[in-house]
Amino acid sequence: MTLNPDIEHPEWGPFGRPLFNDPSSRALSRVGVVDVGSNSVRLVVFDGAARSPAYFYNEKIMCALGAGLSETGRLNPEGRIRALSALRRFRHLAEGMDLPPLSVVATAAVRDAEDGLEFCAEVLRETGLKIWVIDGEEEARLSAQGVLLGWPGAYGLICDIGGSSMELAEISGGTVGRRVTSPLGPLKLQDIAGGQRGRKAHIKTVVEDLAARMGPQRDRLFLVGGSWRAIARLDMTRRGYPLKVLHEYRMTSKSVRETARYIETSDLNALRSEAGISSARMALVPYAIDVLSQLVRSFKPKDIAISSYGIREGLLYEQMPQRLRDRDPLIEACYFAEAKDARMPGFGKTLFRFVLPLFPQAQNLQLRLIKAACLLHDVSWRAHPDYRAEVCFDLATRANMGGMKHSERVFLGLALQHRYRNKREGTRFEPMYSLLDEKMQKQAEILGKAMRFGAMFLMKPDADMGTLTWQPKRHRLDLSLPQEARPLYGEVAQARLMSLAQSLGAEATVTIRD
Repeated sequence: MTLNPDIEHPEWGPFGRPLFNDPSSRALSRVGVVDVGSNSVRLVVFDGAARSPAYFYNEKIMCALGAGLSETGRLNPEGRIRALSALRRFRHLAEGMDLPPLSVVATAAVRDAEDGLEFCAEVLRETGLKIWVIDGEEEARLSAQGVLLGWPGAYGLICDIGGSSMELAEISGGTVGRRVTSPLGPLKLQDIAGGQRGRKAHIKTVVEDLAARMGPQRDRLFLVGGSWRAIARLDMTRRGYPLKVLHEYRMTSKSVRETARYIETSDLNALRSEAGISSARMALVPYAIDVLSQLVRSFKPKDIAISSYGIREGLLYEQMPQRLRDRDPLIEACYFAEAKDARMPGFGKTLFRFVLPLFPQAQNLQLRLIKAACLLHDVSWRAHPDYRAEVCFDLATRANMGGMKHSERVFLGLALQHRYRNKREGTRFEPMYSLLDEKMQKQAEILGKAMRFGAMFLMKPDADMGTLTWQPKRHRLDLSLPQEARPLYGEVAQARLMSLAQSLGAEATVTIRD
């Protein structure tokens, strides 16, 4: 992700005017989409900062519309009944939420079934909902746009697996390139003759053909779809991974091989229980892991990332103006949180400028985390003081905010924890600290203590709260305060300054300007 380093320019970087209150963004502030898939039917209502939307409502019904499609050529009759019932419910929910018209798309099962058009007509007649049946390449494009919602400027190969198909799309520089579709959905693989050997041979033939059509793809492999997320949960369980957040979870080719063996040699019911996977989803995992293993062998990606964003988020991205697409989703979400929840919206910008001298070597990727922390420093003030530090850590590490690796989530969480607490030892979050090296843990501590001190000068957003000067070679931290801020520098503020200086290994001095 490329960010402009000139943070002072009013229209550049994350501290330009936030766009979530722009009319084009407000039009997207609450949008409902329905994905009629081969395995499930899901309603998602997005709300909040459109560039990094919150999930106002999210409901999934496992209908298995595509079950038996390969044999009968028709939608699963029981699945049709369940899907129609789900769509009736979703329409009534949308009316109750006063949503604009729902965007409803159907993918492989409906487009391939001989009674797919008949089903769409029935849905329109019974619910008033118009279903847009999209082809495989369009499905790939929308899934890729969903990934771009969370990773602006991402590049690599998108792989979206559904119940009846699997799509590939390449992305580079924020645009979607070549796209292909295949019949490698787990529901269809159940019907392949020849048992596991026959299935693996079929998967190999199809994936090698896809690789020839897509060309070399040695960058990141982004995995979209419920079956991939289930495999990621199992990989987390096998590794004892401490942060149970699927979005941006990273895997390697080696870990895919190890998890494939783990699945093959374990009791699936026991695994399902331990990892928290539904029985309907777990039944598809053995087929999906065979596909993923072959993908890794054929494409040889440099790394693998799980994306919780896919076709539904791609539909939202489709409606965004380009200037909103170009925004940093993390910073836009933090702007929105500050405006909605902080005691003094706008102070985060002042606080950022106050703490910035402590990080003279910070590059763009660290600067954006510092900015995010300053915007979020006060949004949890309603929590009980005894639990405020924990609430802040949970917010940063588990909230639905795009544009962050897991290590960056922990950095942000640790900084916000130190905003309310001097020590990080003795919390339930300690296993997550291992995702950061010691240097970054110390940087997070310094940032948190600097915010903790700066919050003592909570004034109007553009007020002069003083200036910090950090001289690392001399181990000296100087605070210069204007006369109007002098009354705010009391005993508690002094103690917090001393705590910050201790973390820096510095001696602190205070000067009052005339």
